[in-house]
Amino acid sequence: MRIIIQRAKNANIVANGIDRGSFSNGLVVLVGIEDTDSQEDIQWLVKKITNLRVFNDEQGVMNLSLLDTGGDLMIVSQFTLHASTKKGNRPSYIKAAKPAIAIPLYEAFVEEAQRVMNKPVYTGEFGADMQINFTNDGPVTIMIDSKNKE
Repeated sequence: MRIIIQRAKNANIVANGIDRGSFSNGLVVLVGIEDTDSQEDIQWLVKKITNLRVFNDEQGVMNLSLLDTGGDLMIVSQFTLHASTKKGNRPSYIKAAKPAIAIPLYEAFVEEAQRVMNKPVYTGEFGADMQINFTNDGPVTIMIDSKNKE
């Protein structure tokens, strides 16, 4: 599972023309799922996301987590995170899981995040045409791959 985490001052998501929600402080997380991903990947990543110290404390030092700040979380499925650009100019998405595998894992990811945060998270709609508008704060952008735990 690959994720991109972006600290956001504000965020809004629209899926198929329907406003799915917005927040004023938190994280926007794009999630790319592959066939070999499991509940173990989900639990490790959700724990990492919610405890990652990327928010400023009173001294302006990134020392607080999403759980510390009570911020919000937006989780969006993003199969293009598994794009391969090795050959030619047209990306291949062969490593991205097909919907039959990806949808249940995505839903489990969202459920685990809601359980850990003890509140709803904002989501897109799997496979929908979506527009995400947000202000990256910092900017802070972090990529994590559960298969390469660095």
